[in-house]
Amino acid sequence: MGALSGVAATAPMFAPRDIPNLISVGRVILVFPVIWALLEQHFGLALVLFLIAGVSDGLDGYLAKRYRWESDLGGILDPLADKFLLISTYLCLGWLGELPVWLVGLVLLRDLVIVTGAVVYNFRVAAFQASPLPISKLNTLLQIVLALLAVVDLGWRALPDGLLSTLVVLVTITTAASGLAYVLQWGRRALRHGRD
Repeated sequence: MGALSGVAATAPMFAPRDIPNLISVGRVILVFPVIWALLEQHFGLALVLFLIAGVSDGLDGYLAKRYRWESDLGGILDPLADKFLLISTYLCLGWLGELPVWLVGLVLLRDLVIVTGAVVYNFRVAAFQASPLPISKLNTLLQIVLALLAVVDLGWRALPDGLLSTLVVLVTITTAASGLAYVLQWGRRALRHGRD
């Protein structure tokens, strides 16, 4: 028993390099209070939680790069946490009537196509290594800005009429363009791999 307790004492529950991953897990858990705050129309709380999520996203990325704590798990957890938060927010905003249902459907469809394509490519063609395209980064940024401003419009201050509708158009265009870009890029890679 003494030997076992000695082994347990020398094996820590987590190492410092796990901190970015723990922050990402915390951001996944944060999705549930965000959903609750939005559906219960506590929009001020929802904005605070968004701010915490944004700071944590920057923090885990900084720590991973600064101290070389990157890992394969972190490469999956970080974008997954961001995607869970964004998709949940869009679903809630669609439910509340702040965003068009068709836009929420388009955002969900894009992510479903990308994830399905990545899984199929990984198991049928070759190992899939995610590399965000510039149009995808722009799309994510615009989706975040639209979500934040929609929450502000709902619960804090009414925004100018054209602002949200302009963002809806921009998010629609970049969502469709980024989804198509991923399909074309990885489709060409699969064809090249098949010829090789």
